Amino acid sequence: MSPEPRDDGEYAIERREVRRAFGRAAAGYDAAAELQRRVRGELLERLDLVRIDPSAVLDLGTGTGHAALALKRRYPKAQVVALDLAESMLREAGRRQTLIRRFRRVCADAACLPFRPASFDIVFSNLMLQWCDDPDRVFAECRRVLRPGGLLSFASFGPDTLVELRRAWAAVDDHVHVSRFIDMHDLGDALVRAGLAEPVMDVERHVLNYAKVRELMRDLKAIGAHNASAGRPRGLTGKGALARMIAAYETFRRDGRLPATYEVVFGHAWAPVTEPRPRRSPTAETLVPLSQIGRRRERGDG
Repeated sequence: MSPEPRDDGEYAIERREVRRAFGRAAAGYDAAAELQRRVRGELLERLDLVRIDPSAVLDLGTGTGHAALALKRRYPKAQVVALDLAESMLREAGRRQTLIRRFRRVCADAACLPFRPASFDIVFSNLMLQWCDDPDRVFAECRRVLRPGGLLSFASFGPDTLVELRRAWAAVDDHVHVSRFIDMHDLGDALVRAGLAEPVMDVERHVLNYAKVRELMRDLKAIGAHNASAGRPRGLTGKGALARMIAAYETFRRDGRLPATYEVVFGHAWAPVTEPRPRRSPTAETLVPLSQIGRRRERGDG
């Protein structure tokens, strides 16, 4: 059983809803994931700036597996493990593999990793963290599974993400229509609380442009970016409310296009070289040594 997320009121993320949304989106995800491709490329490029020769790498929130394949290409001698909450995503990720570039697939929650302490040299995570309620728990798990001197490198969304859509819906009702995203400074503080060292954070803004609001909404649905907040509307959105939201969004139109802003937070931090006494796993789940992963049928295998 995964640990219970913190109580964050109407903004609390319902993990079952996240799993369901990404499971439904798996087959068509790549066609709409333009921003995810762009950010993934930038995050991979940042690995050029660090000197590390890993023997084991974890792609945390692998989605359809493109990062796992790129990591295997970058570190051909390393064992790469692709982990995701949605089994359908892992099935799609399996299609990325080649005969000479294979990686393991594991279905699990980022807040409760099924690995022994000090299993990985790198934990890489592209645009997954925003779907987790509590970054402290995720970072603590990353810290636990990293070897001394290991690297956590991640990208997540900041609070200005989809600000236009958030404001357009705010003109209609008081429900939560867009998730709340965590500020760069708060993520940096969470890294320190988890015991990770030398955190480095920075932010970039990306703007995607659309001809119509419905095109943005289609893209969000296609990549599984479903509103999984506890305070989301539970019924179908009426035509009148949708029309008012679209009218409010139209006030952002510039040069004939409607912007969708994404604030992308990049971060990396290191596991300290001097290790404290190993901490026990926070749950009673079985912890899997990497040497055994290839010997059992992994969840998500086709």
